[in-house]
Amino acid sequence: MMRVLLILLWTTNLVQRNVPQAAGVQVFPPVNFTLTVSALAQVLLHWKPNPNQEQKNCTIRYDVKILSPVPEEYDTRKTHSIQTAALHNGFSAHIRTLLLHNNLQMRSDWVKEKLLPLPGAPETSVTNLSCVTRITISSTVSLHCTWLPGRGAPEDTEYFLFYRYETYTEECQDYIKDKWNRNTECRFSVTHIDPEEVDKLIVIHINGSSKYAAIKPFQQLFNQNAIEKVNVPRNVTVFLEQNDLLATWEKPISPFPKECFEYEFYLFNLKSGNKQILKISSNDFRLWIDVTNRYSVQIRANHHICCTRGFWSDWSEIIYVGKN
Repeated sequence: MMRVLLILLWTTNLVQRNVPQAAGVQVFPPVNFTLTVSALAQVLLHWKPNPNQEQKNCTIRYDVKILSPVPEEYDTRKTHSIQTAALHNGFSAHIRTLLLHNNLQMRSDWVKEKLLPLPGAPETSVTNLSCVTRITISSTVSLHCTWLPGRGAPEDTEYFLFYRYETYTEECQDYIKDKWNRNTECRFSVTHIDPEEVDKLIVIHINGSSKYAAIKPFQQLFNQNAIEKVNVPRNVTVFLEQNDLLATWEKPISPFPKECFEYEFYLFNLKSGNKQILKISSNDFRLWIDVTNRYSVQIRANHHICCTRGFWSDWSEIIYVGKN
């Protein structure tokens, strides 16, 4: 009997924590909830406390639920929030008041708001958008993007690319065209992307124009380290020491320290045709080989530990070692 009573008490308490009213205190939803596009692929969510909300002896927070384009839920004490998201297919969010009173957490009803999809004819947006960054010798970052025209885009469609990094937005000035004279590639030799930052977002926005259709814009977010084409390892040196092959090299051009890189060591036996690719986390390597054979050696690099992996670098120039 006591066990049943305890279960009933626990169930009653659980229900009470989720009702919008308890102990004579009501929970009202926020008011003036708005969504405003404040930059490319950026939304400002803003609301105000309900003027009827009792605040004495209470702690008030807000539960924010992003429904699209990417589901996410979080709570905050503030009355605003900034979200970075691809907006071409719209944006939808809910918000409600969370009230803590006498150790009871109570919730209001949800308030809902949405942004409509960006206008344009179906299948006129670009497809297969791909972007790559590189760190230059002068420690700036270049950006190169490619895409395909949408299947529904007329032949006279002109596409225009913009990138946003933090608060900076820039339009492409250097396009490469396809055989129908449509822009399908863009190059920025220098950008405002900070090479020392880790996992920041790069926003790509591509809109277009045509005499025959409204071209629907397209947006995509890229992790800056995930799309970096890592530079080739430098000063690769390979030599023989009795029956051992020794190799040393320097890390690629990058603001990250050498501990942030891993390498692949490609060894090809020109006599037997055998190939080996070995993963290495240091900047030197020793391997026993048959010194009566001749080998070719190449090395390439990628991020490791410090940030999201990027694209493997190109292979270093071939170095030959061993007997002719």
